[in-house]
Amino acid sequence: MKNSNLSQHLKHPVFKVASQICQERGVQAFVIGGYVRDLLLDRPSKDIDIVVLGSGMDFAQACAEVLRVKKVSYFKNYGTAQFKYKELEIEFVGARKESYTRDSRNPVVEDGTLTDDQNRRDFTINALAISLDPSNFGELIDPFGGVEDLEKKMIRTPLAPTQTYSDDPLRMLRAIRFATQLEFQIENSSLQAIKENASRLEIISRERISEELNKIILAKIPSRGFKLLFSTNLLQQFFPELVALYGVDIQDGKSHKDNFYHTLEVLDNIAEHTSDLWLRWAAILHDIAKPPTKRFDPQIGWTFHGHEEIGARMVPKIFKKLKLPLDHKMRYVQKLVRLHLRPIALVKGHVTDSAVRRLLFEAGDDIEDLMTLCNADITSKNEFKVQKFRKNFDAVSQKLKDVEQKDHVRNFQPPVSGEVIMKTFDLGPCAEIGTLKTQIKDAILEGVIPNEYEAAYAFMLGKAKELGLQPV
Repeated sequence: MKNSNLSQHLKHPVFKVASQICQERGVQAFVIGGYVRDLLLDRPSKDIDIVVLGSGMDFAQACAEVLRVKKVSYFKNYGTAQFKYKELEIEFVGARKESYTRDSRNPVVEDGTLTDDQNRRDFTINALAISLDPSNFGELIDPFGGVEDLEKKMIRTPLAPTQTYSDDPLRMLRAIRFATQLEFQIENSSLQAIKENASRLEIISRERISEELNKIILAKIPSRGFKLLFSTNLLQQFFPELVALYGVDIQDGKSHKDNFYHTLEVLDNIAEHTSDLWLRWAAILHDIAKPPTKRFDPQIGWTFHGHEEIGARMVPKIFKKLKLPLDHKMRYVQKLVRLHLRPIALVKGHVTDSAVRRLLFEAGDDIEDLMTLCNADITSKNEFKVQKFRKNFDAVSQKLKDVEQKDHVRNFQPPVSGEVIMKTFDLGPCAEIGTLKTQIKDAILEGVIPNEYEAAYAFMLGKAKELGLQPV
């Protein structure tokens, strides 16, 4: 395959135009990196990188004119330009040579040859190039055996791995991200170099770390990535709270499960049912507070009382530290962490309508996601136990649907509002209004009264009387 010609695969108009410009201007240009890798792997790709022996910006402008692209973004500091064409992002850059200083991943850049440009690439599978020159259009240029590594499913660096990772430590996370996404192995010397350079992550911004981490989380089997992050000591650099879940304590012959591997199992379980990043984050964080809440009781063994509430309080701190969004996405994860034991409690105990109503009320529109999380949380080596638990879980799910259909309590507001209470008793803002609203809400959730205005109004009058209030 090394000498194969891929011209039959370069059907996109931009390749024809680029080849034409190569001929007209006497310059050389190459498709390089991820697009070539994905082409050989038969994976869809929406990004095309074209490296030019000369000015990438001039070449981009010439391509855009022929393709009648009106908007081209130029980045003079980096010598790059990009534009969108037919749902593809196309980036142009001049071939370059890079050198690094110890305290920064931002290189000193000089003009270079194609060989220089391929040398600076992170992995052999990303250093593959295809010529766009008319004289050898479609010829694959593979100086480091990238095609062989694709066939072997191997992540390997073009140069010595220690140099590659020390120069730009983000590449360590990228190695693990590609290994996870593509289900490849990382070469042993690379793994060792990552472990030796793990502390170099300190010069990488949290935003860039989280960007790679989120791509790992969104992989088909995300646990592969987390196990690699853990074994190479990278996870310890930026996510110690998750690392703290690792290990098993034994006292008086009683042990608990390894909550690190349990969390990864839950993450893989949920990945089978959703590609929602934040629901997957809820799986990662659902037991995050087990280490600080762990206690040993001689009668019952290990306990983690309150870990759901403490865990919910930890969520904003973790999101802030990892530079994840502190908006409704964070609040959504926090809510699922706080409520994740509630359906489990229903599964284990007697399912009452009032308990179901309260869960529906508190979970609101996130009830289906909460149930997906809790279903993923059912892990045991005892298959009989799992099957029994899932059967009970299905019964709770059905009960939720039945109660919701009957009582309509999801996201409900009590039918008697604060304004009605104030008008009925001629009250200004006061504590009694909140008391009455809470009593009405609790009465509906407990099934004492139906979720209807007349019943709630009559109930309010009775409770108001107990508080010494008289309607006007």
